[in-house]
Amino acid sequence: MASRADALATNINLSKFGQATELKNRLWFTIGVLIVFRLLSFVPLPGIDPTRLEALVNRTRGGVLDFFNTFSGGSLQRLSIIALGVMPYITASIVVQLATTLSPQLAAIKKEGESGRKRLNQYTRYGTVFLTAIQGFFVLRGAVAQNLVFDPSALFFITGTISLIGGTMFLMWLGEQITTRGVGNGVSLIIMAGIVAQLPTTLVNLFEGGRTGSLSVPLILTIIVAALGLIAFICFMERAQRRVLIQYPKRQTQRGMMQADRSHLPLKINTSGVIPPIFASSLLLMPLTISQFAGQQATAGQGWWGDFLITLNQYLQHGSPIYMALYGAGIIFFSFFYTAVVFNPEETADNLKRYGGFIPGIRPGKNTADYLDFVLTRITVIGAAYLTVICLLPEYLVSAAGIPFYLGGTSLLIVVNVTMDTVTQIQSHLLAHQYGDLIKKAKLKGRAR
Repeated sequence: MASRADALATNINLSKFGQATELKNRLWFTIGVLIVFRLLSFVPLPGIDPTRLEALVNRTRGGVLDFFNTFSGGSLQRLSIIALGVMPYITASIVVQLATTLSPQLAAIKKEGESGRKRLNQYTRYGTVFLTAIQGFFVLRGAVAQNLVFDPSALFFITGTISLIGGTMFLMWLGEQITTRGVGNGVSLIIMAGIVAQLPTTLVNLFEGGRTGSLSVPLILTIIVAALGLIAFICFMERAQRRVLIQYPKRQTQRGMMQADRSHLPLKINTSGVIPPIFASSLLLMPLTISQFAGQQATAGQGWWGDFLITLNQYLQHGSPIYMALYGAGIIFFSFFYTAVVFNPEETADNLKRYGGFIPGIRPGKNTADYLDFVLTRITVIGAAYLTVICLLPEYLVSAAGIPFYLGGTSLLIVVNVTMDTVTQIQSHLLAHQYGDLIKKAKLKGRAR
C-alpha cells in the first residue's frame, strides 16, 4: 500500500507552484544569475580588435576550440572576460580531489567535516587562480600572434590576465550562489546555459546546410531523430538502478505481532552522473587550448618547437583517433574515481549494521562492504561504457561525416542530466511545500477540537 509521502509525490501538479513562494524566489534568482552570465559573455577583453577577431573565427572553424567554445557559451569566440568559463575551476577541483586520495594530510583535512571542506574549497580557489593565469596568458599570447590586439604591450597582458582571472572567479562565485540560494547545481547550470546558448546557432548552421544543398534533407531528419533517440536513451539510463534487498529483523507491533521489514538500497547504474565527461574534457581541453593558441603563431620554419606544436594540434584535433582515445580513457577513469568518492561501501555497511539491517545471505560488516563493492564495480563498468558510447559515438559520426552539428553526445548528456536534476529539486521543493500545508491543517484541526 502506498504511503502518504508516495501519494503526495504522485499528486504534485503545477497548480501548487503559484503558492510556493520560496521556490519561485529561488527560480527567479537562478534565472537572474544565468542572465548575468550571458551578458558577461558579450563583454570583450580590453584592447581586442573585434573585426580581426571575427575574421580569425571564420578561418579556424572546426577545431578543438569550437568544442571549448560550446562549453563557454561563445565566450571564447568573442574573447570576452569569461572566455575560459568555469573550466579552470573544474580542473582545480579535479586536482584537489585526486590529491585528497594520495596525500594523508589532505585526507585528514577532508575528514574534519565542514571546516575541512571549507579548507579544501579554499585550496581549489587558489588552484583556479593559478590555472586561469596560465591559460589566460597563452590565450592573450595567441591573440597577439594573430594580430588581434591594438597595442600588444605589457599593460595589455597584465590587464587581460587580471580580467580573465576576475571573470572566472566571478563565474565560480555565481555558481556557488545558485547552489546556495537557487535551484540546482550552480556550476553545472552555468555549463548547461553555455551549451543551450549555442543551440540556436547549431540549428541554424544545420538548416542552412540543407538550404544550400551541402546536407540532404534525409540526413538532417536522421540527425534530429538520432538526437531525440539519444535523449530518450540518456533519460532511461540515468534512471536505471540496481536495487539491493535490505532485510531488517522482526519487531513487535502494537497488536503483538512480529513482522520483518524490507527495503531496497538503490545503486544507480551511472553513479558518477555527468561529472566524468566534464572532468575528462576539462583536463583534455586545457593543454589543447594552450598548444593550439601557441601553435597558431608557429610555422614550420621556426624550429623543432614549432613543428612539434603543429603536429600536436593535427593529431589532437577534435574527432581524431588520439583525441577520442584520450577522451574515452578519461571518462572511464573518472567514472570509477568519482563513484569511489561519492559512495563508500564500508560506511554504508557500518550504517546498515548499526540499524540492524543486512543483505540476505551476506554477513554484516566486512562481508557486506565487500559485496556492495563487488556490485558497485560491476554496475560502474556498465555506467562507464554507457558514458563512453554516448560521448564518443556521436562525435565520431559528426567528424567522419563532416556535419556542422557541434552539439554532440557530451553536450546532450550534460543538458539532459542537469535538467533532470533541476526538475527533481523543484519537485522536492513542491513536496516540502505540500507537507507544510498538511502540518498547518493538522494544527488548525487540533486547535478546533
